[in-house]
Amino acid sequence: MSTPGPELEGWLVVVDLQRVFADESSPWTTPRFEEARAKVRRLVAAFGDRVVWTRFVAPEQPTGAWKEYYAKYDFALQPPDAECYQLVEDPGTHRVLDATTFGKWGPEMAEVVGDGPLTVVGVATDCCVLSTVLPAADAGVAVRVVGDACAGSCDEDHDRALRIMGLYAPLVEITTTDEVLAGR
Repeated sequence: MSTPGPELEGWLVVVDLQRVFADESSPWTTPRFEEARAKVRRLVAAFGDRVVWTRFVAPEQPTGAWKEYYAKYDFALQPPDAECYQLVEDPGTHRVLDATTFGKWGPEMAEVVGDGPLTVVGVATDCCVLSTVLPAADAGVAVRVVGDACAGSCDEDHDRALRIMGLYAPLVEITTTDEVLAGR
């Protein structure tokens, strides 16, 4: 396993690497989940203690537009400790942040990671990753999205989301696992 060097400054944010997105029978299955997961493992090892994991969980009582969302995806109205919401990897001593929103950037994340920079990986590129990256960039945090360590709802939407986030350069940089590990 590689050890973090000065080129791996900041924090690795692992977005929603949960069973509900890995399970092929789930309405939220994310193709290429396992491919991204293998890259995430390499990055987690390289970032050492500077890793934060996130989990999307259902609210106890949906409000506003979320009511309609959960009417469509009623299978997801389960408590945070439900099997579907468990991480597919053991986070060990790393911090795990739960959120009932797609985006995970907010005061709790900012308290953990400070001013960053952030390296973001996970699923789904076109939903929770995108919704986490853009508010962090708006907050002035430098964000690096590792495209091959993310998976989208389909290849086309994954690619579209990466292109959209790439439009936010230089606040957001799109990169690869090998480039990150090589210190580029």
